Amino acid sequence: MTTQPHSKNPAAANKAAAQQTATGRGTTTVADGVVAKAAGIAAQDIPGVYALGGGAARALGSIREAVGQKDLTQGVSVEVGQTQVAVDITLVVEYPHPLQKVADDVRDAIYSAVEDVVGMEVTEVNVSITDIHIASDDADDKTSQGRRADGDGQTGQRESRVS
Repeated sequence: MTTQPHSKNPAAANKAAAQQTATGRGTTTVADGVVAKAAGIAAQDIPGVYALGGGAARALGSIREAVGQKDLTQGVSVEVGQTQVAVDITLVVEYPHPLQKVADDVRDAIYSAVEDVVGMEVTEVNVSITDIHIASDDADDKTSQGRRADGDGQTGQRESRVS
């Protein structure tokens, strides 16, 4: 038998209770973050998905990755009820993947992952595509970083002078 601490905040107690599944052998509680992580992992495995989250979330995510912590729930929002889940996800899609196909594939993957892994029914998956990633953007970024590293604003070539 599992005991849970009693909360003085009735709203928090009701939210925790809403996420519990009771069986004849005990109670299972699934945190919102677990559902969001399962959805995020499923979405990242889809061809054409470059990143999850909008601009600010991706900027924060790149800082986290630099220190070795990847946020698998970035860009994923879930509403977890007693037996049902609704998911909202924000994506950046790689060019030239068809946007609607990527969105449909992400939706299908999230339905499967949440229903199979978490064991809850998915009522809806809302997909927002906020950007398209173009591979040449990466090459442009690397070139401009090389120019900035030189410090002279030139094309990376330094003039050598002999005195």
